[in-house]
Parts: sequence; structure tokens; C-alpha cells
Amino acid sequence: MPGGRFPSTHYSLLVDMQSEHEPLRQQALDRFVEAYWKPAYKYIRLRWRKSQEDSEDLTQSFFLDFLEQGLVARFDAGRASFRTFLRLSLDSQVQRRHESEGRLKRGGGTRMLSLDFPSAERELPLAAPDATPEEIFYREWQRQMFALAVEDLRALAHASRRAVQFEIFEAYDLAAEPRPSYQELGLRHQLAVTTVTNHLAWARRELRRLMLERLAGITSGESEFRSEARRLFSP
Repeated sequence: MPGGRFPSTHYSLLVDMQSEHEPLRQQALDRFVEAYWKPAYKYIRLRWRKSQEDSEDLTQSFFLDFLEQGLVARFDAGRASFRTFLRLSLDSQVQRRHESEGRLKRGGGTRMLSLDFPSAERELPLAAPDATPEEIFYREWQRQMFALAVEDLRALAHASRRAVQFEIFEAYDLAAEPRPSYQELGLRHQLAVTTVTNHLAWARRELRRLMLERLAGITSGESEFRSEARRLFSP
């Protein structure tokens, strides 16, 4: 794994999701859905070739059932990673619905998750529809983890008065080709090239730390965490 260290503490949303403390449980549930709903939606669209409307229904019903029925308690870390468990659970639900040829219409007072399906739909062209089912789900999960960490970094930069560091990171690391040079960024922000280099190093280091913090929350223990982290940061 490239430079740096793993977090010294390990917390798990998988534990907090079963907590009797309502605020803690709700926070864990929100972060769980945040990490996985887009990969699940895109997976249904690409793997199962469902329509946009059917995919929205299936995603809503899958996560609501998962949360309301406490299905996280069925997860066995000795058999598979949590990500694999979730994908197989999703396959089972879609297959059941496919066989019954029914669609669950949610509304009319029924609880609904607030999910930005149009944004997920716009991102579909970035996916690799010819990949294996496992690769589709993994790559979309990896994309979502990175996107969430970038937003975490944005919030951290503004809270710590490091907005310039984030702007330089955004302009260089997140830019479409061709990227501006360090010299161009220095002129833009009236900074020395060495300062631009330092700002990028800070942003990259913090982004990695934030991604690892999120990953630690959705893995079942140190072994799975380390395995997933190595793959997450592999070229």
C-alpha cells in the first residue's frame, strides 16, 4: 500500500447499525446508505439491465428492507467481505423480484430514502458495462468512496481555513486533461511553486486519511479493512 499508515483505531458502522442508542444507530445507517446506494443502483442498471424506474424502486426497496429487517445481523465475516455480502444480497432481491415480475411502488406515506438518482444516472457512462458483476459493483463502490472522501476533504479544508489548498488540489488532481502546471497554479494564487507542492501534498495525504476512515467504518475488522484498503489504493 502506498506510503502512510492505517488508522490506529477501528470503528465499525456494522456494529453501530445495531446499537440500541438511536442517534448513533441513525448516524451509522445514514453513512452506510451514503456509501452503497449509488453502487447498488448502477449495479442494478448494468448487471440486471433494469430500467431507470425499476432500478430506483429496487434500490429503495433493497435498502429499506435491509435497514428495517436488520439484515446486517446475517453478515458472517468468516464467509465473505461485507461488500460481497451486500452484492449477493442485492442479487437475491433482484432475482426474486425478477421471477415474480412485480415492482414495488413506494409512496403514499411509505418511508422513502432521499437518494439523488439523476446524479447516479448521469454517471453511468463512466462505468464499464462489459466487466464482471463483481467488478461492476467494486468499481462503482470505489468511485463512490472517492467522491465522498473528496467532499469530506472540501469540508475539512473550509473548516480549517485551507480553502486554497483544496482549490489547488481540485484544479490539479481533479481537472480534466490538460492539467495546469505547478507554475500556472502558483501564478494564479500568488504562491511559490514549493508552496503549491506542499498544498497538494497536504490535500492528498488528508484525502487518503479520510478515505481510510470511511473504509474502516464499513469493514468488519482489521483483516478485511487491510485487504480492502490495499485494493482500494492499488493502481
